[in-house]
Amino acid sequence: MKAMSFMEESISSLHEKIKNKEVKVSEITESAYQRIQEVDDSINAFLTLDESNAMSKASELDEKVAENGDQPLFGIPAGIKDNIMTAGLKTTCASQLLDDFDPIHNATVMERLNEQNIITVGKLNMDEFAMGSSNENSGYHVTKNPWNTDYVPGGSSGGSAAAVAAGQVPFTLGSDTGGSIRQPASFCGVVGLKPTYGRVSRYGLVAFASSLDQIGPITRTVEDNAYVLQQIAGHDDRDSTSVDVSVPNYLSAMEGNINGLRIAVPKEFLEEGVDAGVKEQIQTAIKTLEGLGAEVNEVSLPNSQYAVAAYYILASSEASANLARFDGIRYGVRKDGDDLIDVYKNTRSEGFGEEVKRRIMLGTFALSTGYYDAYYKKAQKVRTLIREDFNQVLHSYDVILGPTAPTTAFKIGDNINDPLTMYTNDILTIPVNLAGNPALSVPCGFSNGLPVGMQLIGKPFEERILYRVAHAYEQATEHTKERPAL
Repeated sequence: MKAMSFMEESISSLHEKIKNKEVKVSEITESAYQRIQEVDDSINAFLTLDESNAMSKASELDEKVAENGDQPLFGIPAGIKDNIMTAGLKTTCASQLLDDFDPIHNATVMERLNEQNIITVGKLNMDEFAMGSSNENSGYHVTKNPWNTDYVPGGSSGGSAAAVAAGQVPFTLGSDTGGSIRQPASFCGVVGLKPTYGRVSRYGLVAFASSLDQIGPITRTVEDNAYVLQQIAGHDDRDSTSVDVSVPNYLSAMEGNINGLRIAVPKEFLEEGVDAGVKEQIQTAIKTLEGLGAEVNEVSLPNSQYAVAAYYILASSEASANLARFDGIRYGVRKDGDDLIDVYKNTRSEGFGEEVKRRIMLGTFALSTGYYDAYYKKAQKVRTLIREDFNQVLHSYDVILGPTAPTTAFKIGDNINDPLTMYTNDILTIPVNLAGNPALSVPCGFSNGLPVGMQLIGKPFEERILYRVAHAYEQATEHTKERPAL
């Protein structure tokens, strides 16, 4: 099997070939590493590779096809974002502070994927502690966009999106706090899902903002995305935010029929600030969906304009609390000093990057005496208003549609010294995290040679309807068949 195969092979086709013994798991795994060797010097998607263990497990699985071959993800190679715990495989959150951290347990999502006998190829680059929209905040190196290596892949799950777009692995896991799965999926021309808050266990995910973080899959196609969510979704007693609701059959949503579905397009999502090229592709996508029988109407989400301000207060406040544990005492790199306070100061000042420090300072300020009511409490009230806006629209409509990001990918270095511009990059994805709803980014065309993503937003725990619409759209277009010329 050639290394380029992941550009063309779906999870279901690989599954059938393994099950029918047309190809060995070891051959597929070898193909993944061959492809990584060919292109990763150009895009820098991976931080850590686990080739020896992966090839050893692949050889073992070759002998178990007869009894386990029916598992949908059996023998499928995957890349994992480096803030998801992997026992025995270094997990750094792309931070120098955790350069030597070797977890002793797996995240729940990894337990569930390992039960399916996936092959973990390695850990993927990201913005440090998931704080960033471009992957330029990694403590190690900058990941590049496979469509044009002068451009960013998005963030914080930039490594996860780039690896799929470059055909290194069929699927990856990312995490989404304010758009960190969907925005890089949009920039890299792949499919990325942020599940409903509570749908996928956060146990073993290194926390950035606990009330916002969600783990989700990044894949080349909608069907592949559903395959992965099917295996990682479900209640987990170890996660107090995990919701005990049944997990439907997501693959059954791939029926191709959206006739009569009602789709809402918020006028705020297509106003000033959204590039003309992005707008054009979204309007073309709307016409395609109407041609498939959907009813599309303009609506308003009036409080979405306050989402970025509320998000950065809330997320930074939670980050300030969550990152207090990284002090050089229990784990991670330690920088010595004359006393305990010096150890704390030296460890955190040298270990954390600039963006992480910026958010810790902002969050600590927002939580401090005299400012809590003025900032943090007010931001929570705005969050409630945003959630009510979504509830009101989705009471009358099946899906909300808009661009995933206001622009296509920007050049490496263009925005890194302008935090405000960088923060507004997530203006269209942040409201969904504040509300807790599910949202999916699916490729819908190109502008200036770079991918454009369409975002579909649904009711809580209704990921199935997103897959239904996205799959119908995908089948009616050719966008997911486009390939970057690496």
